[in-house]
Amino acid sequence: MEERYSRQMRFAPIGEEGQRKLSQSAVCIVGMGALGTVLASHMVRAGVGLVRFVDRDYVEMSNLQRQMLYDEDDVASGYPKAVAAEKKLRRINSDVRLEAVVADVTAHNAEELLEGIDLVLDGTDNFQTRYLLNDVCFKLGIPFAYGGAVSARGMSAMFVPGSTPCLRCLIPAADSGGETCDTVGVIAPVVDIVASYQAAEALKYLVGAHEKRRRSLVTFDLWDNHYFEMKLGQPVPDCPCCGRKEYPALNPKEQDEMISLCGRGSVQIAGKGPLDLERWRQRLEPAAVKIKANPYLLRAELPEGERLVLFPDGRVLVQGTDDFARARTLYARYIGL
Repeated sequence: MEERYSRQMRFAPIGEEGQRKLSQSAVCIVGMGALGTVLASHMVRAGVGLVRFVDRDYVEMSNLQRQMLYDEDDVASGYPKAVAAEKKLRRINSDVRLEAVVADVTAHNAEELLEGIDLVLDGTDNFQTRYLLNDVCFKLGIPFAYGGAVSARGMSAMFVPGSTPCLRCLIPAADSGGETCDTVGVIAPVVDIVASYQAAEALKYLVGAHEKRRRSLVTFDLWDNHYFEMKLGQPVPDCPCCGRKEYPALNPKEQDEMISLCGRGSVQIAGKGPLDLERWRQRLEPAAVKIKANPYLLRAELPEGERLVLFPDGRVLVQGTDDFARARTLYARYIGL
């Protein structure tokens, strides 16, 4: 340990005692895209004892511009991001315990996924999932390091149950105006800065340097050179999460079974149960134009022009449309309802 973490331990606010605390800590990163890959690298290199990461997607060529753990071989293999990330991270630090989970975080599984976790790091790209993480973290009393990046803009804040307001207090209803990385783009340096803010606050919390935590929401525009800091203030008494403790995102809704992946031209259907990928390869092969499969997912190009991506946990992506009716039609045609 002395050699690997020597420069980190020479930083007086961490030292030997802080390093010991890190080695006994457990974090969960939700989303292993641009933010998540940088966060995971920081946590693993810093020697956090357990790093669990959850992601529902797989590596594509457009990811490589900013998602630092992946390369062209990962694209060719079609591996899920969580699996590809685990392979890289194990080569970085074999002392850290890694848990890669290929799944969609939902109201049904969020509490289970955060079992035994000391801190949650936000690597997501949509407010629906962020509100879910916010609600489950405040219900369970787990700190939530929020971060977001799009275009040349970034923002970050650390929400700690019992100490700060929650995300809903600051942003009661999110409307991005349709701006996502897939619609207006993003430059990689913004991602690095946001994830570094998150990682630094995570380290402060995990080593017990609570007096050094930043109690503000930071927003910046790296291209136009703007920077703004807003104090977090006090929790809103009528907040449905930290005020009334209703945790609305943890109440599953029927419409959550089908969601549009904003800007991706894809609809995700939760499905009704596990899928045997080999069985489905055999079933879809006669009808599909082309099929590619690995142990983690199956991709079937359809004669209609769209693509189905099947996951063992039952999820199906219908790629090539963001229309729910069209997605449901194709799902029913090839998978069945």
